Amino acid sequence: MMDATPKHLTIINGRLFLPGASTGPRPDDAPTALVIEDGRISAVVSDAEALRLRHPRAQVIDAAGGSVLPGFDDAHIHVIPGGQWDGLLALRGAATVPELQARIAEYAAAHPELPWIWGGGWHYAAWGEARPAKELLDAVLPDRPAMMTCMDGHSYWVNSAALRAAGIDRHTPDPVNGTIVRDPATGEPTGWLKEKAGQLIYRVMPEPTHHDLKLALRRAVQVLNASGFTAVQDARTDPREVPVWREVLAEGGLTLRSRIALPMAPEQSLTDWRTTLDEHAELVAPLRGGDWLTSGIVKGFVDGVIESRTAAMLAPYEGEESSGVPAFEPEQLTAFTVEAHRRGWQVQLHAIGDRAVRMALDAFEAAGRRRHRVEHVEVIHPEDVKRFAALDVVASMQPAHAFSAPDRAHDWHGVIGPERAAANWPMSAIHASGGVIALGSDWPVVDFDPFMTLHAAMSADHALTLPQALTAYGRGAAYAAHAEHRRGGVAVGMDADLVVLDRNLLDSGDVRGTGVVATIVDGVVVHRTAR
Repeated sequence: MMDATPKHLTIINGRLFLPGASTGPRPDDAPTALVIEDGRISAVVSDAEALRLRHPRAQVIDAAGGSVLPGFDDAHIHVIPGGQWDGLLALRGAATVPELQARIAEYAAAHPELPWIWGGGWHYAAWGEARPAKELLDAVLPDRPAMMTCMDGHSYWVNSAALRAAGIDRHTPDPVNGTIVRDPATGEPTGWLKEKAGQLIYRVMPEPTHHDLKLALRRAVQVLNASGFTAVQDARTDPREVPVWREVLAEGGLTLRSRIALPMAPEQSLTDWRTTLDEHAELVAPLRGGDWLTSGIVKGFVDGVIESRTAAMLAPYEGEESSGVPAFEPEQLTAFTVEAHRRGWQVQLHAIGDRAVRMALDAFEAAGRRRHRVEHVEVIHPEDVKRFAALDVVASMQPAHAFSAPDRAHDWHGVIGPERAAANWPMSAIHASGGVIALGSDWPVVDFDPFMTLHAAMSADHALTLPQALTAYGRGAAYAAHAEHRRGGVAVGMDADLVVLDRNLLDSGDVRGTGVVATIVDGVVVHRTAR
């Protein structure tokens, strides 16, 4: 919760990202300055006019020719988990199994006091033709239980001690929507767990304390503000974390406009789901009508991910009979979605494979319009592209996933074949058909760096232009949160949620490495970089 006193701020000498902005020269009479009063933009004018109109006590920021944009709004992020990873065992970027082992051994040696070793961020590409195996983790951690979470959060590499701690052996049945990968000859667990099978480990690991979660949230807010973020949409908030968000808000530590999505689990019956919706409504009732912390949205997983062949596809994976099994039955997904819609909830559905995307769109068509959302949309059947605009469904996409492998983009040809691989991340196709794109990162799955997200959005097979990508990171994300009337644009009357950059982004050949000069939320400077 920000300070309630009036905020007076003037920004001059900026390249404003206004509606219809494009790359190249700007008109001579284009406005270059903003006047901000009491948290709102009150004037979009020339420098001279802004200095004439400014409040006597207004702080003045000279943008020095840099871009002034709507603050970045990450439409799909996991804020507390991202904050928790700070200081933990990071495996992102490791290109080989020996490099993974070296990092794990070094971390374990530096932390002899930890009963469990937990790390994450490894990529499937590091394994080459191999697969996660307990013996490779036992070699560096033979005694303490350890779990290494994949960068996508859908696979887990565990050692023998972790399997013993969780009581997982060849007699343990696969959990619903999860797979214990087994040796085909012996039936023994190999040390690779997929999807909900990871919960078998989580339930025996030490849980973070309430204090730990608060520290993680505060840490995440600070680093996100420093990177130009003024809003976030948390993609799946554990109900036990809602009090954490509320406390940080009450203590003045939430300098991001935040929207949190509560879970929709396929393991429930429809009767149980109705009870859960009652509980969700009671939990977030105190947030209704707030400016800083809101909800009104639920999140479900329709499928997994392509790399582990758990994404639900319309046709089998290359060289296999399986096409992936959805977490929901189609009728169940539709019934759950219709019930949530009937009660006034927006629904966002993780759907990566083309079958899962179609199931999500079918469920939304049955439910009706409420800007429901499909998360990821990594592969789509061409017949479903136009349905986003027709159904007013938001495509919430994270293009940096396409470049999450060390030093290269994804290569799915050997997994789903060249034809389907060519239909990946269909941003431009959905945009061209009139659909709304909302950009996000999925942090901590990949880095939250907004300039990497923008670069990826412009570099994927079905790329957006820079103005289109900036719009998707601003107005598109705000539209997904039902907040486009308040944020996502530089215009009179809009919330003064802004970012000032160290260069004119629209004239930059490469957006990567762009610096944030100032982040402004509700007219208050929450981050400033010395120049």
